[in-house]
Amino acid sequence: MSSDDGSGVGGTGENRGMGRGDGTGRIVSPPDADDTGTRILHVDMDAFYAAVAVLDDPSLAGKPIIVGGVERRGVVSSASYEARRFGVRSAMPVARALQLCPQAIVVPTRFERYTELSQRVMEVFRSITPLVEPLSIDEAFLDVSGARRLWGSPREIAQLIRARVLSETGLTCSVGVAATKHVAKMASTISKPDGLLVVAEDQTLRFLGGRPVGALWGVGPKAADALLARGIRTVADVWDTPRPVLDRALGPAMGERVWHLSRGHDARQVQTERAEKSVSHEETFSHDVADLTVLRSELRRLADRVGARLRAGGWEAGTVSIKVRLSDFSTYSRSQALPLATNVGQRIGSAAIELLSTVELSQPVRLIGVRAEKLRPDGTGGLTLWDDDEEWRRVDDALDGARARFGRGAVTRASVLGPRRDVGAMPTNPRPGHDH
Repeated sequence: MSSDDGSGVGGTGENRGMGRGDGTGRIVSPPDADDTGTRILHVDMDAFYAAVAVLDDPSLAGKPIIVGGVERRGVVSSASYEARRFGVRSAMPVARALQLCPQAIVVPTRFERYTELSQRVMEVFRSITPLVEPLSIDEAFLDVSGARRLWGSPREIAQLIRARVLSETGLTCSVGVAATKHVAKMASTISKPDGLLVVAEDQTLRFLGGRPVGALWGVGPKAADALLARGIRTVADVWDTPRPVLDRALGPAMGERVWHLSRGHDARQVQTERAEKSVSHEETFSHDVADLTVLRSELRRLADRVGARLRAGGWEAGTVSIKVRLSDFSTYSRSQALPLATNVGQRIGSAAIELLSTVELSQPVRLIGVRAEKLRPDGTGGLTLWDDDEEWRRVDDALDGARARFGRGAVTRASVLGPRRDVGAMPTNPRPGHDH
């Protein structure tokens, strides 16, 4: 393996996460790398939204690009590697990003275009193997164990996929090849951008040992800080840590997961059909909002969109949560379990408004969002003697039909009519094939 900064497999990189995110410290494999015992590929498009902007406007190539709200009130959805090297990150306010990188070019999000290219990329994957598990619009796991006879070894298949994605879309991707999903995902991150990193099965522990604890899948900043406070900096340090210490730092469930992942244990298989864990929509206001009437109206509008997506996907939600970000960027979330699972917009909106009343709005609101969680197939909750939401279901059916015929913005509640307030903020957890 080779590294852009001279570090080898044992290098620790950055302790805060899976990779630097700006392409420095990149590690890639030689063309003839040993792939013995591997079968899982993790393919991740490189700075996908920014790369699409360059694809459609080649004059942007090599320049720092910020994708997001075209006004300074917006939020960064993605950034090119050139911008990331100035510290620009996704979810950062555009105003802050421009302070870090004043020469950056801000381009609006174009989700329909991203979806179109995502579908073409996924078609390339499925032409190689039917065992494809999309994780998001720009990444997926592939199990290539059954494709070897036709296409070659896992390393050769990864090389083929990279070449075909480039030739058929004009976009680059990075691929991790390993024996497990967890290690494959780590490897693709470390190889970005436009790289390939192969971790043979018998090299798994050597690969993992020098990585920072924050690189383990699911170890977020708070968990990483809890481990760092106990002197646990690398994955190798986890090996030397007694389980009770891990459990006290992270809780028993997370402690067990970290213990297993640090040792390369990951029994998860590639799932060709993934159930959505949640459906959400959020919006950043053009101006901070203190008017409770406006906030409640916005929750209704977002709840209707969440309900429509649930119905389109055949889901109902057992829990509703809201996200509120104030003008000083302090962020609050509240959630509540519903008496009965639902996909009715009115019911979701009422729960969201009730949750809003539990948030102390000490300052005006910058962003607000609604999320449906604990999803299950529609109608699995059993029948009741009567349906309290029968009238609202008829309203939703009528709205769904009108939107399908005339477009999403054609019909809405009278209570939410008014000027459009969003500034190009992307809804959360976008997935291919869905209307966002």
